[in-house]
Amino acid sequence: MAADLQTLAGRLRRGLVPLAGAALLLYALWPWLPVPGRAATPRTVVFYGFSILGEALNEDVLPAFARRWRERTGERVEFATAFSGSGTVTNQLILGVPAQCALLSLELDAERLAKAGVIPAGSWRRLPHGGVVNRTPFVLVVRKGNPKGLRDFSDLARPGVKVVHPDPLTSGGANWALLAEYGSAARRSPGREREAGFESLMGVWRNVTAQAASARAARTQFENGFGDVLVTYEQDVIEDAAAGTLPGEIVYPPSTVLSEHTLVVVEKNVSPSERPLVDALVQFLWSEEAQRLFVRRGFRSVDERLNAANPAFGAIRDPFLVRDFGGWNRVKKEIVDGIWKERVMTEVGK
Repeated sequence: MAADLQTLAGRLRRGLVPLAGAALLLYALWPWLPVPGRAATPRTVVFYGFSILGEALNEDVLPAFARRWRERTGERVEFATAFSGSGTVTNQLILGVPAQCALLSLELDAERLAKAGVIPAGSWRRLPHGGVVNRTPFVLVVRKGNPKGLRDFSDLARPGVKVVHPDPLTSGGANWALLAEYGSAARRSPGREREAGFESLMGVWRNVTAQAASARAARTQFENGFGDVLVTYEQDVIEDAAAGTLPGEIVYPPSTVLSEHTLVVVEKNVSPSERPLVDALVQFLWSEEAQRLFVRRGFRSVDERLNAANPAFGAIRDPFLVRDFGGWNRVKKEIVDGIWKERVMTEVGK
């Protein structure tokens, strides 16, 4: 009898070993098993962007892509997003945040990432439109009724005008604003472009009374009562201006720059299994559906025929691009560093 019991116990132990192994395997696979009534674990994409992109991406463009991806593959996609000044985003990417895609305010930040080894040199230029996803001009936001009568960047140099401006050391938008201030004067002064641009920057920056780390933060300062005029992206204020909720009104300078916003893909953060998803997202950003969503949110499309869909876009007599001044590498060296940082900031002492 005792021998029979020992034999039975041995059989039970031998049977329990494969059962335990099967249980552990089932436990490990459980999240991915197609159990009725439970959705599959979603895929996740980490997307960083400069400050004014938040609403357009989080509320419109990325959800639209998620719907399209699910219709095509049956998979759910979620997005982990973060938005700040373009320079700040670039610094975070250099420090190693796990973003797979980033939409930057200016190509200069993509160049910084390439020099730091975060992305391959010039990789963004192989994307559609050289990596430019959308555009927006730089404008002035003045107090209601425009009590100072400000119509152009040159007016910001008047005595007593208080200017709110993003900080060029952290904000991509601020660098675009510098080019707008410089370029608008240079283009109307043939033969003395450099000096006219310098004089324009000197006039504006003598009157800068408040700076912020990003264009969005500068707008918050203006809304809190600082200054007479804000220099910023059209996109960041156009929707509220149309709705009557902007504490001011938009003034379109006769000549201003159209900022162009550059997408980078951080290849080292994209695993082979994630490649089809990330590639599809990248291509979607230039699709007509996504471009129309950007236009609805106040960004100007790289497809000019779509921009008529937003009647709030203001007319600009003489719009220009960074390539009209030799591209960002030249603008950084000659205008941002050579004139603004070394001459203007030295003289105004800010």
